[in-house]
Amino acid sequence: MAALFEIVPNISEGRNLVTVDAAVAAMTDAGVRVIHRTSDHTHHRSVITAIGSGAQCVAAGVALAKVTLAHINLRTHRGAHPRIGALDVLPFVPLRGATIEDAVTLAHRAAGRIWRELGIPSFLYGAAASQPHRALLADVRRGEFEGLPARAVDGNWQFDYGDIAHITAGAVAVGARPVLLAFNIELDSRDLKLARSIARTLRESGGGLRTLRALGIALRNDRVQVSFNITDYAATPVERVTELVRVMAGRAGVSIARAEVIGLIPEAAVDRAARVYSTHLKTDA
Repeated sequence: MAALFEIVPNISEGRNLVTVDAAVAAMTDAGVRVIHRTSDHTHHRSVITAIGSGAQCVAAGVALAKVTLAHINLRTHRGAHPRIGALDVLPFVPLRGATIEDAVTLAHRAAGRIWRELGIPSFLYGAAASQPHRALLADVRRGEFEGLPARAVDGNWQFDYGDIAHITAGAVAVGARPVLLAFNIELDSRDLKLARSIARTLRESGGGLRTLRALGIALRNDRVQVSFNITDYAATPVERVTELVRVMAGRAGVSIARAEVIGLIPEAAVDRAARVYSTHLKTDA
């Protein structure tokens, strides 16, 4: 069977759904099958999940970059989520009959086309990173759109493709990675220091859980959120993250208000969480 890939682009638009509709349409016209989309007003960000062949995924990424270039201006963009580009993140994920090396090849192909055809530069991250210090997306995005001019003259942070940030579209983080689980936990509190403390303690870079990325974010509804990316859901199960947040927030007298998955979640992760919580329910009963 033909190799199958997933792309999960994040665009810096979560409020104008006409623009998001145009983005989805452009990707579909390029040949991929869009299987999920979600938009968030506070983050001012949309996440689109699509599957297709390698060629289709590259074409869809380029088509999406063209739409975001036409409709998103980062000079006036304000949202809770960090961003460096109108098309902020473009990860290639190997699924059926494909390897991470194949995904790296596609990431290079897409980044090259986006620069040549649209004049938008790229950093490569994840398995496609050109240097170890560029592997983590959070490091690539540090300083955000406003910090790109300084990075262009920094020998450690010059673009992998292109030489100058686009004036309105910024740059793209193009990567190759395994399946990722994006998961947010909303606290019944407006204490941003607490959310950031929990994120700092739990994330891998702070000495916490392996493969876990985390941010503390203020929401518009007088609540705060701990936003997670789990890059290996087998090593760091979602239910373990949830219960650690529950304990840490509880020490401050705060409860979990709600949780949400962004995009799709592997069936194995759902099954494991269901087994764990169903066991607890039986024990409690």
